[in-house]
Amino acid sequence: MFYGQHDHSLDDKGRVILPAKFRHLLEGGAFVSKGRARCLAVYTTEEWSRVAQSVQEVAKRGNRERLAAAAFFAGAADATPDKQGRVAIPANLRDYAALERDLVVVGQYTHVEIWDARRWADRVVDGDASLADAELMPDFGL
Repeated sequence: MFYGQHDHSLDDKGRVILPAKFRHLLEGGAFVSKGRARCLAVYTTEEWSRVAQSVQEVAKRGNRERLAAAAFFAGAADATPDKQGRVAIPANLRDYAALERDLVVVGQYTHVEIWDARRWADRVVDGDASLADAELMPDFGL
């Protein structure tokens, strides 16, 4: 399971060092692809298979879904960390997520998200406001 928020940065070769506590979960193989809200999502091979099947099923619904699935799969790349815990982020994915030097790597239970630090800061404000109003979401689980 992935959790926590970790400040990191891209190196000159477009690589990010993943948090040490995430690496052992990804060393058996991982994929990075375009995520929702213009972040990047990193999946274990098992979770990638589950998500990929779901995306394929949804793609059968219509043209918009097929286009989204095509973008999702075309943007996918290997994300298995090297011995130093680094993952190379291809240029097309860095562009999609508007990644600059400062990043935030965020655990999202089943996967990891990589965000531009400024965009993540804006997202945290909205997320904190939603969590503070959790009583408006009775099935939220808190």
